[in-house]
Amino acid sequence: MDVPDYHLPPAAIAQVPAPRRDSARLLVALGQDVQHKRVADLPDLLGPGDVLVVNTSRVVPARLALHKDSGGAAEVLLLEPRPGQPGGFQALVRPGRRLPPGTVLYAGGHPVVEVGERLADGSREVNSLVEDLGAFGSVALPPYIHHPLEDPERYQTVYAQRPGSVAAPTAGLHLTDEVLRACGRRGVEVATVDLAVGLGTFRPIKVARVEQHAMHSERYSIPAATWEACRSRRRVVAVGTTTLRALESAAASGILEGRTDLFIRPGHPFRVVDVLLTNFHQPRSTLLVLLEAFAGPGWRDLYAVALGEGYRFLSFGDAMIVARHVPD
Repeated sequence: MDVPDYHLPPAAIAQVPAPRRDSARLLVALGQDVQHKRVADLPDLLGPGDVLVVNTSRVVPARLALHKDSGGAAEVLLLEPRPGQPGGFQALVRPGRRLPPGTVLYAGGHPVVEVGERLADGSREVNSLVEDLGAFGSVALPPYIHHPLEDPERYQTVYAQRPGSVAAPTAGLHLTDEVLRACGRRGVEVATVDLAVGLGTFRPIKVARVEQHAMHSERYSIPAATWEACRSRRRVVAVGTTTLRALESAAASGILEGRTDLFIRPGHPFRVVDVLLTNFHQPRSTLLVLLEAFAGPGWRDLYAVALGEGYRFLSFGDAMIVARHVPD
């Protein structure tokens, strides 16, 4: 299939979060008519028998601004720990060609990491020389965000727990404790998964056809209680594409904890998720492919409505809630 695309005006890309998390606008497409609400209205859209599933992964301070012993600037972006190598990470380093294996990088004269070998995908091994790398890092905002974030916690969900993500599960940034409690009072069960969001979520599809794209891999874990809730409840509402990917990966593999490179494309047999709460995604992204698989080709009309109504797009933007498309 052709890579899904649309024109996204730069002015539509949100550069800062909404004043209140749940004040973000919410485009509702659960029936034939489109409605315009706020995330604070989410409990009114759900009810007894629904399970609302959230991704509790926490964003790590993965961007390290360092320097060589000569004083030249260098940057390390930690992607994830290297299995079986304590203190070892897969990372992106810049300027890569000027950082041969064995190069030690510093922060204020303190040795922080040693750069290792190049890996098959172009990333690098790095080895920590300190006990807590996070103390030298900052959160890596998406490349289309050009303004510094005043409060770093606004790039974390209110329920974030296990550190591991390079990028936030952004649909969940809109939810508040008050919204979740209101969902509970409506008889909605709130359940959790953990999927470590990788840098691949930002990478556009650069090939001509979707089928030619190599999907990135991410670690996920689903508690048995969440899986049981999803099997027994009336509707499963996934908060974000990462939550949906974790649940559908488990359904496809029968494994509740592991790694997934599942690429959800049109024709995917959805087995778990009925409703998706999600942000508005970048053109030519794997997330947009997932949306077309889930919501059908009507996503284009919904995006046109959102742009026409002045919705804010991407990580700090507004959200939509959409039911799974059932082909005629």
